[in-house]
Amino acid sequence: MGEFLTELWDFMRERKKFWLLPIFMVMLGVGALIVLMQGSTVAPFIYTLF
Repeated sequence: MGEFLTELWDFMRERKKFWLLPIFMVMLGVGALIVLMQGSTVAPFIYTLF
């Protein structure tokens, strides 16, 4: 996983695609939220977003 993040950062730095960083951070946050809240009462509200 660390190697992937290093390559991703190198790609964004070399190609000047820093606008991708917030997109990946939001995707990571939503993914972590779904995994951590699995089976909770918050789940129906998360699923309505998609």
